[in-house]
Amino acid sequence: MRIGVLSYHFPPEPAFVPGSLAEELAARGHEVRVLTGFPDYPGGPVYPGWRQRWHHETRGERLTVRRVPRFTADGAGPRGRLAAQLSFAATVAAAGRGFLRGIDALYVCHHPAGAFAAAALGRVLPRVPTVLHVQDVWPGEEADGDRWAQRIAAASRSAYRSADRIAVSAPSMRDLVTAAGAPADRVRLVLNWTDERLFRPVTPGAQARRLVGGAGRCVVMHAGTMGAQQGLETAVRAAAALEHTVHLVLVGSGAQELRLRALTADLGLRNVRFVPRRSALDMPELYAAADYQLVTARDLPELRGTVPAKVQAALACAAPVVAAAGGDTAELVERARAGLSCPPEDWAALADRFWLAAAIPAAARLEMGRRGRDAYLREMSLRAGVDRIERLLHEAVDARTGKRPPNTARGA
Repeated sequence: MRIGVLSYHFPPEPAFVPGSLAEELAARGHEVRVLTGFPDYPGGPVYPGWRQRWHHETRGERLTVRRVPRFTADGAGPRGRLAAQLSFAATVAAAGRGFLRGIDALYVCHHPAGAFAAAALGRVLPRVPTVLHVQDVWPGEEADGDRWAQRIAAASRSAYRSADRIAVSAPSMRDLVTAAGAPADRVRLVLNWTDERLFRPVTPGAQARRLVGGAGRCVVMHAGTMGAQQGLETAVRAAAALEHTVHLVLVGSGAQELRLRALTADLGLRNVRFVPRRSALDMPELYAAADYQLVTARDLPELRGTVPAKVQAALACAAPVVAAAGGDTAELVERARAGLSCPPEDWAALADRFWLAAAIPAAARLEMGRRGRDAYLREMSLRAGVDRIERLLHEAVDARTGKRPPNTARGA
């Protein structure tokens, strides 16, 4: 097949799913054309070594990436972000008609930031069968009283209604997109995958063990952003209740880091360690140096229908998980029998899970990790995910045209 890919972000930005999907589809024999912007995540300026211009293409044997310019919203606030989204929609529409001419199907990696671009491309390529891969759903309450948020939500709803097939990245997201107008019979679950070249079972080295520490206590690690949505204050307070039993390691940085450090100091805790953000290359060994990986989330409706990327990374590494989260994250961990869970934002319940985690024998922890990795390989791996997306692309073509294009993919 000749497959177009639209993504607001793309490698070298942290956009692993569309990047690895494009590479894998090309490796399977498809002709893949990617339409994206210049790298500026999380909002500008453009990465060093890059310069925005109109004609910028990189070509491989079966993979071509066309980058189009957009306004970079560095420090410009909501208006700047909106300008970036609208300018991207305009350049995507202008370039897409020619660059994507003749494709058999279009895959759209759909975030709210790219909603206008998806709508614009749909208008210039109205007859192209489309698969929408929804990564995030704009929460309805955020749109109340906000004119531009309402327009983003409206653009997303229009994309849901017009797509031939919709992949959702978490089970509960199915209900959110159907409530927003997506036909239920077009929606399928396709869980995200992780970078399997990095995240796999390893043996920790001496440096990883020194960074993590623990002094004989049960080591629980949270790796990633320390932001408002993570609600990590709950984890610090839970660790305070088990100072001689649990060693909590917080790896990374974020808007709440100073607040968490202050809380740790106020409580006089010696069993909470902060480790600065590390390279992704270091993370598998750090995972292996801990006993459990911690996943936390605030008790917010929009977070119940998401699965943080750290879940797939932990499971791929055969790391047992403690999930202080609601909805899909907790259900996934429990269904895989890969760890423990408790309600979000309840430090007493999390302290109870920490205590139980510390009491579980090492052999049982290893078995938890093995079950988690088995579940990852079965349900969330790159191969499983691309198989499902490839199937949806064929279904989209069949639904729109009644006939399937020539199949150039090996083994498909």
